[in-house]
Amino acid sequence: MIKKQDQNASFMVRFNQQIFEEHGDAKIQWRGKITHVQDGDEKRFSDFNDALTFMQNKLAELTEQATKHEPSEKQESILDKSLSMWKTIKDVGPKVIRETIKDPKKQFSHLQDEIQDKITVIGGEIYEKAQVDEWRNASRSDLNKIQNQIESLAYQIQKLTTKVDNINKT
Repeated sequence: MIKKQDQNASFMVRFNQQIFEEHGDAKIQWRGKITHVQDGDEKRFSDFNDALTFMQNKLAELTEQATKHEPSEKQESILDKSLSMWKTIKDVGPKVIRETIKDPKKQFSHLQDEIQDKITVIGGEIYEKAQVDEWRNASRSDLNKIQNQIESLAYQIQKLTTKVDNINKT
């Protein structure tokens, strides 16, 4: 039986755009660098699929480490489940990046809508767990969780607001 394990993996992606002329034609090339924050490993890329592969490999390593004491069949099943999201991301990721590059304001607006939806969902969860009339009956754990979620959302909204303000200035 596998005990509950929480693991975090953070990645930082930087893009660099080069616009140049070749044989009289204007050319553009995007290059990037992805860093696994926890161990500092980096990979440079000009194809975003290479960045996705880097992330997938790092996450596979984490899953393998977390399940190394499990039988190989169970370990393989867990790894398959862990990496199933990458099939979608590999298909959707490059499109999202292209759309963000073409119209950053639209993408930020979309992200703001998603955050607002999350706030609505969390608000519903808060109401279900700790209705105003029954607030004193909520456990300390519930209150801490709610406070952490609110702080996290406030931070994300602050970051997005700053990004949108910077885009509006340009």
